[in-house]
Amino acid sequence: MESNSIDYSGLQVSKQDIICMCPLEGTIDIISKKWALLVIGILGNKGTTRFARIEEDLKGIRPKALTGVLRDLQKTGIIKRKAYPEVPPRVEYSLTKNGYELRKAIIPLLKWAASNSSTRQDVCPILKPKMLTR
Repeated sequence: MESNSIDYSGLQVSKQDIICMCPLEGTIDIISKKWALLVIGILGNKGTTRFARIEEDLKGIRPKALTGVLRDLQKTGIIKRKAYPEVPPRVEYSLTKNGYELRKAIIPLLKWAASNSSTRQDVCPILKPKMLTR
């Protein structure tokens, strides 16, 4: 008789809990970039935000790297960019519907990382414990 579970290194996993990982291929390419998840987090937390504010929140990112991440996220439909015809030019970024859905899907991962991490969330400008309760 066939078992309804599979043994993974001593951990019994139900066959019902096994899912196809194929859809992650494109998503992993997007979110595995160094700053992508943090940009998604900032835009999700703050809403529509200008380039300089994102750069300020991501201490240590170079403008060229941030531009690249923003372009990649825009190309994939995670964020939208709105340029205003002003002098000096004003550009704002925000999450799209897909971006909000991705952020919502990432929150359990964030909670897991916070509970299994030795990092100090109380000093992290992005990952504050109060944000994890949303």
